[in-house]
Amino acid sequence: MKTEILSLLRAAEGYISGQELCRRFGVSRTAVWKAINQLKESGYEIEAVSNKGYRLIGQQDILNQAEIRSRMNTKWAGKELHYLESTGSTNLDAKRLLEEGAKDGVLVVAGEQTKGRGRRGRSWQSPSDANIYMTLGLRPELKPELAPMITLVDALAVAAAVEEVCGLEVKIKWPNDVIIDGKKICGILTEMSTETGFIQYVVIGTGINVNETEFPEELRDKATSLRLEKGEVLLRAPIVAKCMEFFETYYEIFLKTGDLSLLLKDYEKRLVNMGKKVKVLDPQNEFEGIARGIDKKGELLVEKEDGTIEPVYAGEVSVRGIYGYV
Repeated sequence: MKTEILSLLRAAEGYISGQELCRRFGVSRTAVWKAINQLKESGYEIEAVSNKGYRLIGQQDILNQAEIRSRMNTKWAGKELHYLESTGSTNLDAKRLLEEGAKDGVLVVAGEQTKGRGRRGRSWQSPSDANIYMTLGLRPELKPELAPMITLVDALAVAAAVEEVCGLEVKIKWPNDVIIDGKKICGILTEMSTETGFIQYVVIGTGINVNETEFPEELRDKATSLRLEKGEVLLRAPIVAKCMEFFETYYEIFLKTGDLSLLLKDYEKRLVNMGKKVKVLDPQNEFEGIARGIDKKGELLVEKEDGTIEPVYAGEVSVRGIYGYV
C-alpha cells in the first residue's frame, strides 16, 4: 500500500483526502495514517491538513523498495525487486536469487556495496547512499557466445535513461562505458552461468555515479558523477526505473534477431569513439586506427592505416583515445 500511496501523492496536483485513500484501498483511516507515518519515517515530507488530506512536499533522494516500485513502469524488467540497504555485491545476490528460482528480470538494488567489483576482478568504489548499484538477472534463451552483446544493450539503455531523466548529453565509449563530457559515469559488469551449449542465467551489474562528489586522484581525470555534471542533487529512483524501461525495450529488440543489427544506429549515434583515432591495446597485436562503428556482433570496426577494417572483440582488449581516456 505504501508504494501505491506514494504514486498517488506524487501524481496529485494538490491534497488527497484520507477518505479517498481509504476508499481506494478498502482500509481504515488508521491503516492509512500508519502507512503515511511509515513513509515519513523513511524520509518523505508529507503535509497533513484537516479537511484537506495529505500532500507530498518537494522531492527527496530516497532509495528503497516502495520508492523504486512507485516509479517502475515495465512489463517484466525489475518487476521482482529486492532492495538492500547494504550488501557485499548485487551481482552475487542476483546469482543466488536466480539459483533459487527467481524469474527472468529479477532486479537487486542496494544503497551500498562493500565488495563491489569491476572488470578483471578490480574493486569498484561503492559509497553509501550516493550512487546506484543494481543488478538485473536474466534467463535468455541464447547461445553463450551471444551473451556479451547484452552488455552493449545495457550501456545503450543506461545512456538513454540518464539523458532523459537528467537532460545531459550521454555517450558510450566502446564497449560499455557510459560517458558525459569525456568522463565515465557508469560501469557495467556482465557475468553468466552456462551448461553445455546453453545459458542458465546472466547477471548485469550496473554502477552509476549519481551524487558522488569526490573521486580518488587517479580517477579524477576520467570519472565524474551526474551531480558534478548537472550541478545539483539527482534523484536515484527515477533513474533506476527509467533504466529498466529502456533496457526492456532494447533487449526485446535484440532478442528478435539475436544480434545488434536493429540497434546499430542507436548505438553508433552515442559512440564517443566514432570517427576518431583510437589505440587498440591488444597484448598480441597493438595498433592504431579510426573507429568506424560496430558490427552486428558488437565488435568495434577499426580502419587501419592501409585502409583495411579490423573488427575488435572486447574480451581482454582495451581501446583508448590517442590523447586520453576517450
